[in-house]
Amino acid sequence: MIATVAVGILIIVGAGLITLAGLGILRLPDPLTRASAVSKAAALGLLLIIFAAMIADWSVRSVVVLTLVLIAHLVTVPLSGLALARAAYRSGTAKAPVTVIDEPADRDTRES
Repeated sequence: MIATVAVGILIIVGAGLITLAGLGILRLPDPLTRASAVSKAAALGLLLIIFAAMIADWSVRSVVVLTLVLIAHLVTVPLSGLALARAAYRSGTAKAPVTVIDEPADRDTRES
């Protein structure tokens, strides 16, 4: 009974975070903040859904497989978000009019 409630709550919260990541893609002004929203919110949302699946099917095989999926997801999502943000910044399309702080450009001017 408690496990069923926990699974339901984890799935609802995880799906809500993934939905917020999707809304972030639509509402945020530039690719840098969009990549940040997707990589953080969607990663946490999927993490909660994977935990819910572990609780729902508590067999050794499913826990091992879901743990491997969890590790792979936690390693690849931040790196892919960083790669997308870096590509957007280097292409020159990253800065929205509301963006006032540009740390990489400031660092480049200080070094030269």
